[in-house]
Amino acid sequence: MFFLIFVFPTPMIIVVARSASKGVHKFLSALNPVLIQAQKMSVIQFKSENAQGDCPGILHGDVSKTKKGVIVLQEWWGINDQIKDEAKDIGERGNFVTLVPDLYRGKSAIDKEGAGHLMSTLDWQGAVKDIQGAARYLLGLGCTKVGVTGFCMGGALSLAGAALVPEISAAAPFYGIPSPDLCDVSTIKIPVQAHFGEKDDIKGFSSKEDALALKEKMKDIPNFELFLYPDCGHAFTNKTGLLQNYNEKACNEALTRMTEFMNKFLA
Repeated sequence: MFFLIFVFPTPMIIVVARSASKGVHKFLSALNPVLIQAQKMSVIQFKSENAQGDCPGILHGDVSKTKKGVIVLQEWWGINDQIKDEAKDIGERGNFVTLVPDLYRGKSAIDKEGAGHLMSTLDWQGAVKDIQGAARYLLGLGCTKVGVTGFCMGGALSLAGAALVPEISAAAPFYGIPSPDLCDVSTIKIPVQAHFGEKDDIKGFSSKEDALALKEKMKDIPNFELFLYPDCGHAFTNKTGLLQNYNEKACNEALTRMTEFMNKFLA
């Protein structure tokens, strides 16, 4: 059984199962309806083979108007207003149905220490199962193809999804590369468009040198693109990030490239 919650002053409709897990209800209580603009959004729960069980998420868009689905993966902060707004923006730019899976299941951080703890304790293989569950959910909803994009931690998981989740048709990672213990990126068969800042100084994860090494590993993979953005550091698309590296011009350029890429390969 389902029920509707009408949240004011913003005319947002949230749909949630009465029998949803505690994680979903915790996730729901953390939403800030004032900052979610007047769009229909659904707080949903989808099946996942993650040992933690079903995964909550935010769904945006209308499958009757588009059959292209894009999974948007969080930074290490968890589900916050920034990633919700970014997913909404991506969906509207490209006319996609977007789904943000809550990989931390209701937890989020507001400082680097908290974010580092959440990221370090994440079951990355379980998160890949959540990505697969999200893709299957979008396909079951009526999307004909599903892509994945993500930022920082979510960028690394986007590449892992590209390598390990057969339901994914295209991937666009932003400034994040997975450990070789999680996946071998050279085995990826689907189109990939990667975005990194030339001044990113997080060695071993998202620096310029890491991005170029990624390009070398994927040199034999068709439809691979790497874009390096001058004068940009880590998290250059995050308007509210603590690093204060937001670059509006580069952000718009990167998101435009990404939505064009997804529209091409999810057609």
